[in-house]
Amino acid sequence: MSRWILPLILLATLIVAVEIYSFQAFKTISKSKFVRYGFLAVSIAVYLYFFATMLSYSRSTGQTPKGQLTFGLLLTVLLPKLVIIFVMLGEDVYRLAVKGISAISSTETKSIPGRRKFVSQIALVLAAIPFTSFIYGIIQGKYNYKVLKYQLSFKDLPDAFDGFTITQISDIHSGSFTNKKKIQYGVDLINQQNSDLLLFTGDIINNKADEMDNWINIFAQLKAKDGKFSILGNHDYGDYMSWESREAKEENFQAVKDIHKKIGFDLLLDEHRYLEKGSEKIALLGVENWGRGFNQKGDLKKASKHVRKEDFKILMTHDPSHWEYMVKEDDFNYQLTLSGHTHGLQLGIEIPGLIKWSPSKYVYKQWAGLYEEFGRYVNVNRGFGYHAFPGRIGIWPEITVIELKKA
Repeated sequence: MSRWILPLILLATLIVAVEIYSFQAFKTISKSKFVRYGFLAVSIAVYLYFFATMLSYSRSTGQTPKGQLTFGLLLTVLLPKLVIIFVMLGEDVYRLAVKGISAISSTETKSIPGRRKFVSQIALVLAAIPFTSFIYGIIQGKYNYKVLKYQLSFKDLPDAFDGFTITQISDIHSGSFTNKKKIQYGVDLINQQNSDLLLFTGDIINNKADEMDNWINIFAQLKAKDGKFSILGNHDYGDYMSWESREAKEENFQAVKDIHKKIGFDLLLDEHRYLEKGSEKIALLGVENWGRGFNQKGDLKKASKHVRKEDFKILMTHDPSHWEYMVKEDDFNYQLTLSGHTHGLQLGIEIPGLIKWSPSKYVYKQWAGLYEEFGRYVNVNRGFGYHAFPGRIGIWPEITVIELKKA
């Protein structure tokens, strides 16, 4: 707990400054004490809830839905007020400039006006945009599942696999779930795609294997005609919490791997499988997590052992940085790579054909959707679940369907 004291003190100082400044906007537009102090009381309640949760946080328990909700509420009440401050600060700069000109000018200038009501109104209207977005994202956005479909053509695709369909899901993060009805809806939507192959590209839990206990029966319903295959993600190794012993961590890791069997997935750990149709086949490869700045256990050469260079290959690797730094220029030619991990930061703006933006783009070159370089593709799935922030704003949970075509 002691390591949180200084950051919490700094955060508390920031919050006090933000509240004092933004309160001026409410004070300007409303003379009702109920309105003014009502907003303040709600904010204080959220802050107290957050600080109480953080002071009781322990790495031995890991991240919980309660902790995520606390963080989500903090962002919901704090970030819109930063918008208010930005607008009002602009007015204050203007007022100071007028005052400065008045001080050095020999001519008489008008008196400097006080805080103008319409500026406060503009600030509050602009702040309402992120506020309502966060509320929607927490309540409904995280369940706003989108099915994204792509058709990819390859000259070296075996004829028998022309029209072969793949559904990809990623980043389940079952430790964040709270609503079985919504998750069941998402699983039903996956099955409705009726794809030949179902692939899961890692992060089935947040930290502990038992986070999946209440969801086994739902995810065991997933089906695909030609099989279900999976890999591990960075969260599946238990590296983001403290364990009472090394043995306890290893037991948890084994339990995480066993989850895949329980829901009917063939977990690939630096391995490959051949998918056959008649006399033709394609290679499906899956590596353990490899990420820049993360656990780099994935062994691409081991997974590719006994796979021929001329084979058509589909590679599952959790972190797209693996494709960027190790895969896309590999002479062995991995035609199609499927990744996840980024979640698109669960926050951004996407309008097809117009704009695609998220802060995630400043961390990952390939952060959401389909990318092509050197005639090779990677699809970065935005994730089925959510993590840290208990919602999604603009970057919706994704079910990817890819149809392979013979060029």
